[in-house]
Amino acid sequence: MRMLMVGAALMMMTSAAMTSNAMADDDDDKNAQKLAMQGRDDYWHCLAREYSREGNQGLSEQDFGRSVAGACPSERQYYRVALLDYLTTQYPNIDAGAHLATANRAVESAQKDIVTAFVKHRPPQK
Repeated sequence: MRMLMVGAALMMMTSAAMTSNAMADDDDDKNAQKLAMQGRDDYWHCLAREYSREGNQGLSEQDFGRSVAGACPSERQYYRVALLDYLTTQYPNIDAGAHLATANRAVESAQKDIVTAFVKHRPPQK
């Protein structure tokens, strides 16, 4: 009888530990997602500040693109790392190089979008 009780207690502790680990994993996933979204938002806000700088009004598309590519280095890196961490938690069996390529494409896409908005909304050339 005593062994049965010890076995039942051990089983309950193991089950609780597994549930706790699953909840911790879920919290880690949510935290990684939150950080990736925060990184994206911070990077976009920085790019928006770059977009609205008065000195950019006379730039060509190529010059503005170069300016954007060099702007916001800390925000860009934070976004890349946070997205990489999120992808790694979501898809642990996929090669880290693929996750890095995805994160780099996300950064490039943000830059391309801001350049496209710049070109579409700049005043016509005189």
